[in-house]
Amino acid sequence: METYLETERLALRRFTADDADLLIELDSDPAVMRYLTGGEPTEPQIVRDLYLPNILAGYERWGGDLGLFAAHEKDGGAFIGWFILRPERDGPLDEVELGYRLRQAAWGRGYATEGSRALLGKAFTQLGVRLVWAETMTVNHGSRNIMKKLDMTHTDTIPTPPDMEKVEGSEQGGVRYEITKEQWEGR
Repeated sequence: METYLETERLALRRFTADDADLLIELDSDPAVMRYLTGGEPTEPQIVRDLYLPNILAGYERWGGDLGLFAAHEKDGGAFIGWFILRPERDGPLDEVELGYRLRQAAWGRGYATEGSRALLGKAFTQLGVRLVWAETMTVNHGSRNIMKKLDMTHTDTIPTPPDMEKVEGSEQGGVRYEITKEQWEGR
């Protein structure tokens, strides 16, 4: 399997049509889904019929350079989750979203920061990106702390989407963080 990006401890690769079970397992953990669905798992059929085909279509749309990438530990190969680096569906290719979803076993080990930092580097040095943004719930302090570690700047508060209103803390809305290529270069 071709590696998209390597860090000291992680290898990121493109998902394949055979990876539905990895995504289903990840999205079935209530703790993982806490700030996304209020802990409700994603139906396996939705993963197979909608999510995975959309992930694979994204590689076609963006030439394999952008999208959702499976993350594995280099030592042992365990699947730890995924990272995202992609534009809005019809957005400019030089403005991309950064994000991740990790299994509980990977929490607190620095993987989110490590993988995100490497993706920022790739975005700004190899992919012609000028702006990277990330969004999360206001109450998701873990993700907000990672955005701060990446030197991203809190730029906006955002309303809670209707499909996330049952998430704990949804009344506080969300936050958007950004970093430009110039800011990244000047760190």
